[in-house]
Amino acid sequence: MASASKGDTVRIHYTGRLDDGTVFDSSEGRDPLEFEVGAGQVIPGFDASVEGMEAGEEKTVTIPADEAYGPRNDQLVLHIPRDNLPPDLNPEPGQELVMQTADGQRFPVVVTAVGEDGIDVDANHPLAGKDLTFDIQLVEVVEG
Repeated sequence: MASASKGDTVRIHYTGRLDDGTVFDSSEGRDPLEFEVGAGQVIPGFDASVEGMEAGEEKTVTIPADEAYGPRNDQLVLHIPRDNLPPDLNPEPGQELVMQTADGQRFPVVVTAVGEDGIDVDANHPLAGKDLTFDIQLVEVVEG
């Protein structure tokens, strides 16, 4: 039986949990996740964990933040003055918004605070700075 190697397309089932046991994502009830090993389509630590697995194999891995979504970056917590917000926007803490840079690049942010003079938003990935634990089952290897 072939093991998963760089360039292979694999299909896997997974459940991702935080340190406190909270499930943040799972393929349960869905088709297996399909990706090419080593192509950067998934976080680096996940990619590395699947390499070498064989079809039918299951394992649990903990991926440190540096190999997942990276550390939190305090420079990505921004204050947006009220003048720069659309007049019809009524932001609330926890609300997800999409911002756009001057060159047209769009990125998601979460409102963390609302004040009279503006809002604070966090552009970090929600899983940044967190170690992630995955239960992985390699369903199939389609050799590359």
